Amino acid sequence: MKAEILATGDEIRSGALVDSNSAYISEKLEENGIEVVRHTCVGDDLPLLVAALREIGDRVDLAVVTGGLGPTSDDLTAEAAARAAGVELRFNQPAFENVESFFKTFNRPMTESNRKQALLPDGSNLLYNPVGTAPGFSLTMQKCRFFFLPGVPYEMRRMLTEQVMPEMLSLQGDAAMHSRVKTITTFGLPESLAGEKVAGVEAAFPGVKLGLRANFPQIQVKLYGRDTDPALLDQRMDQAGRWALQRLGQNVISENGERMEAVVGRLLLERSASIGLAESCTGGLLANWLTNVAGSSDYFLFSGVTYSNRAKIDVLGVRPETLERHGAVHEKTAREMAEGARRVAGSTYGLSTSGIAGPDGGTEDKPVGTVCVGYAGPDRSFGRRLYFPFGKRLMNKKIFTMAALDILRKELLKI
Repeated sequence: MKAEILATGDEIRSGALVDSNSAYISEKLEENGIEVVRHTCVGDDLPLLVAALREIGDRVDLAVVTGGLGPTSDDLTAEAAARAAGVELRFNQPAFENVESFFKTFNRPMTESNRKQALLPDGSNLLYNPVGTAPGFSLTMQKCRFFFLPGVPYEMRRMLTEQVMPEMLSLQGDAAMHSRVKTITTFGLPESLAGEKVAGVEAAFPGVKLGLRANFPQIQVKLYGRDTDPALLDQRMDQAGRWALQRLGQNVISENGERMEAVVGRLLLERSASIGLAESCTGGLLANWLTNVAGSSDYFLFSGVTYSNRAKIDVLGVRPETLERHGAVHEKTAREMAEGARRVAGSTYGLSTSGIAGPDGGTEDKPVGTVCVGYAGPDRSFGRRLYFPFGKRLMNKKIFTMAALDILRKELLKI
């Protein structure tokens, strides 16, 4: 079955709000074997909304519409749906009770304007909203089954999962397609080169589609498969995944879409190991990423943002002569920073960053984009100099952080 997604509202149309809803809905539909063929966005314009709904009704089997179900005058979705279907808006008592119950839960008075949210197109089916004031509804127009959901993301997601997807899967019946998505996370390859390495997967495994998603500084290689036979699909996706992994080699961070910090955290946990950090150019970003992972307190012990040379000396024990001879951005300095972080934290491993994030401060010998990463472990310690050709400060901080974690990852894996 084919589906479309319609996002409504002037905030979405104008770019004032990012349309995260459509991306989420597409992902969930594709995962369940429903092919999404088009995304549309229409502002708060009643004639345009009516026209868009009628066009969608003629094109596809299923549609999800988000937004415009609130109590204000610019919330036009229910009226547009009624006009497109050629029916009247009618007061729906269960919908009214849905709205009323939300206000009662929070002991707040319901205004008269909220009564508008209980006006639904005649013949539509109520979609109960358990976490907000805007009930949704479903309605068939032409050959298409429409599902109208609120624009608030957490409300939409709850209703999509609990009410919309079960009905969509039921409508598919025996013709249901099974879908699989395999996400391989990589670091260290530009998007173009990653694409070249796996470009032959579609020819080698008919029925598998390739997609690449850049989420700087990581690249996700995505393999999409669809078939009526789930066992055959699983076999094909497994073979295609192993084929892609072989070609991407050591640049693979994760075979199942994990981010670098989650992978490193898992490796530390598996080894009952801990980490201490010393950051200069990354300014705490390395610590922030690692501690964004739930359970990181089991392995994360310490981070020092030792931005100045004095802090490097007093907190980490970097030798003054090292700084005088080589400067803050040097492999030896980074190594001593990592050793100091490991010693201060009492951790299994120490990791450090010192570099030039820019946009100013670079020299001919150490241009903007230069970073030195220090590593200290039970068996050895070292510093490594890397260069990334980015002039933007935040980009450099992100890729410096990723490069440091990648060095630690490879040490933990002994690769």
